[in-house]
Amino acid sequence: MKKTSILFGLCAFFLVTPHLYGQVPGPGIGLGGRDFFGEAMGAMQRAFDREESEATLEDAYFLGRAVAAHILTMYPLYTRNPRLTQYLNMITQTLVINSPRPTAFRGYFVAILDSPSFNAFATPGGHIFLTRGLVDAATSEDMLAAVIAHELAHIMLDHGLNMVEEMARLDATAAIAGRAAAFSSDSPVAERVLGFRSSVSTIVETLVRSGYSQEQEFAADRKAVELLVAAGYNPRALVDMLRILQQRQGAQPGGLLSTHPPPAERIRHVEDAIRRHRVTDTSAHRRVRFANR
Repeated sequence: MKKTSILFGLCAFFLVTPHLYGQVPGPGIGLGGRDFFGEAMGAMQRAFDREESEATLEDAYFLGRAVAAHILTMYPLYTRNPRLTQYLNMITQTLVINSPRPTAFRGYFVAILDSPSFNAFATPGGHIFLTRGLVDAATSEDMLAAVIAHELAHIMLDHGLNMVEEMARLDATAAIAGRAAAFSSDSPVAERVLGFRSSVSTIVETLVRSGYSQEQEFAADRKAVELLVAAGYNPRALVDMLRILQQRQGAQPGGLLSTHPPPAERIRHVEDAIRRHRVTDTSAHRRVRFANR
């Protein structure tokens, strides 16, 4: 993946709504308090100054934070049960510490979106969002771990960065890149924002609403099975969550149902992946912890 393509996308995401970075609360994901827009511009400049061609963990983090800020303009954070958010982050750390990619630039974090919908988002760099409706649908810790593992898999497989690179090949994104190059180094930030806002909003909407390709979703499911097994969770919990999704398919269109492959197809792929592992079900040991979440 060429860094130039990623960084044009990175520039674009940061220039969508710079005012967000001082106003959006973000417990656990570091979105509020400091001058994040200025910080982002500095990070982009440092990225351009580096000679390596690949995106770094730092690049992915700043891109992911920009996307996370955009998600928080569409969904409010669920803050009524901080213990639940801490519980989800404990599950996340259990998964990542047993994974082949246990570190991110500033760690992996989960936040809950205050929505009854059935949805989840993973942005580059370690940001994960689960809707309250999705969290409430889980009936065990292993099922919550399965959802988080799938989103972690998207991050660890660089699906978000790959999507940005693909967007860079589109004519619309190429036009944005051309405009970016045309700005002189001393152009006011406000002028840059004006030039980017409409086109960049379209790109962010595509990333958040359209979702990943079917093959990427299948790959994330396979990776999720590996993460669950390595951490001692029962990978069949992913099948259990997919069956719930299947039941809701008719009653609640949209969300995961509109951006993911049909649950029946995903279940077949997951079942095939599980057969490659020897699994001991230890979920009973986690029932009390789940009940007290």
